[in-house]
Amino acid sequence: MVKAAGRTKNLARTSVWLEGKAPRGGGRKGDQPSGLDRDRITEASVRLLDAEGLAKFSMRRLAAELNVTAMSVYWYVDTKDDLLELALDAVCGEMSLPGDEAPDGAWRDQLRSLAEEYRALLIRHPWVSPLVGRFLNIGPNWLEFALAVQRTVGRTGLPVHTRHGAIAAVFQFVYGFGTIEGHYMARCAEAGMTQDEYYREATGSVQIELASHGIMESASELLAARGSDTVEKMWERDFTIALDLLIAGIESLLTRE
Repeated sequence: MVKAAGRTKNLARTSVWLEGKAPRGGGRKGDQPSGLDRDRITEASVRLLDAEGLAKFSMRRLAAELNVTAMSVYWYVDTKDDLLELALDAVCGEMSLPGDEAPDGAWRDQLRSLAEEYRALLIRHPWVSPLVGRFLNIGPNWLEFALAVQRTVGRTGLPVHTRHGAIAAVFQFVYGFGTIEGHYMARCAEAGMTQDEYYREATGSVQIELASHGIMESASELLAARGSDTVEKMWERDFTIALDLLIAGIESLLTRE
């Protein structure tokens, strides 16, 4: 904490959505970089994050992508974190959400739909998962998603004091599943392999190197059960079964309550 101009100022950032960081104005019209606006900068940020990942993202790299100087970008945003937060909210808007007037009995289908949309987002944009816990996620699109989740879980009939737990069970599972799946797909792309090629090579190496370890005997039945399914089908089956179990848990809690 430091004193600035007679006031106490907290140096820790909170959120771009709380600090009134609208596109800068007040200067002469000619001072503003031509052809730029916050939407264009955000769209370019998403493209770069998708193409090169979070580790390589920088204001300098973004400025080069836009063919402007870094100072031109700073006209519209104060920090790289501001841009990441804007990009994070922008891609959240890709999710399709259920309407707020859906019947109460439709909560199972709505919950599945929300879970599938969130999983797809995490896979499509692997850089999203490390940022979700970094920011408050209170941009307009994240608020709409959170509201849709709360309304859907509210339609289950669960008592209010249990709903946060239900939300955590479903969406923290989806977060973990989608993060791992997205990272796996990224590794496949880096190796220049399909998901099936990477899986065959990895499991073959593990079976040879760990042949004498108890884990192989324990896992042999599970591996055999996968049969000739593609990796994509494995992901889908595992996700569906896990989500079924979570929904069954909610139904069980309803019965108990």
